Amino acid sequence: MTKKNRLIGIVRHRSFTKLLDFSGDEIMVLIDLAIKLKAARADGNETKHLKGKQIALIFEKASTRTRCSFEVAAREQGAGVTYLGPDGSQIGYKESIKDTGRVLGRLYDAIEYRGFSQENVETLAKYSGVPVYNGLTDEFHPTQVLADVMTMIELSGKSPEDISFCFIGDCRNNVAHSLMTGGAILGMDVRICGPESLMPDEELTATCRRISEKTGSKLLLTQDKKESVEDVDFIYTDVWVSMGEPWEKWQDRIDLLLPYRADMELLEISGNPEIKFMHCLPSFHNRETELGEKIYEKFGLESLEVTDEVFESRHSVVFDQAENRMHTIKAIMVATLWEE
Repeated sequence: MTKKNRLIGIVRHRSFTKLLDFSGDEIMVLIDLAIKLKAARADGNETKHLKGKQIALIFEKASTRTRCSFEVAAREQGAGVTYLGPDGSQIGYKESIKDTGRVLGRLYDAIEYRGFSQENVETLAKYSGVPVYNGLTDEFHPTQVLADVMTMIELSGKSPEDISFCFIGDCRNNVAHSLMTGGAILGMDVRICGPESLMPDEELTATCRRISEKTGSKLLLTQDKKESVEDVDFIYTDVWVSMGEPWEKWQDRIDLLLPYRADMELLEISGNPEIKFMHCLPSFHNRETELGEKIYEKFGLESLEVTDEVFESRHSVVFDQAENRMHTIKAIMVATLWEE
């Protein structure tokens, strides 16, 4: 069976709501396709596989990378998109998610959802009858991790099973959960480092440990920074306070997480002079934003989860990640919607 036919056979018409629904081979099919689509775009010979397709983009949360990635990817592939923002529809107010799915599924070929509840994106997938893509929920951020692994492969020249990375900071958030899940499925060397109270969800951790036993992945959860970053290829962090959380939570999070900030000393502890730094963005690395200035005024800190020195250093690959969001999202849409 050719890879093309294999792609069509295992991914077509499927939703992409969480990585746990996919095998390592299936995830790599999507990443390999993303790499090919990226190369075709760079060479100026990209084929439009999605002509005539229509995709609904539901956003309950603000977005830069996810929205732009879906819109550019869809349009470059010939598809149309409709953006439904927080105030642009009756979703959840006068119409249930279940009913919304059944309506949109009759009008669109696929639906993207970025919001709060993982249950919502699963409900859309169950009732719409079309592929549904998780652009982010409180529990998971699977499209981000596809871009992250693609970036790791490109920049290390290694296969996933030979790549090691450390996620450090708030390890109980959607990015950490998805990185741990994806790393376990792909057989990667995964280190999770942070305070005990912010370790990943216990049930998900147990699931990932069971997966690791089958895939050969190494999964380490630790509070020890040196142990977590020693000889790793990549250090990854994310914001310490999620979107919409009140100011009252910030001081507690800062007190807990300041020892786990990604600074140059942390990179040096790794012992890898070519180590790369990753972040899903946006990042509080300086005072050049309204919120960054408020953080400085309130807490006296120039940066939070990563210093500007690291963010702007040769080690930083955050904008490679940002670009690859578009390529991997494009691959998901092509793989699930393309009709020969």
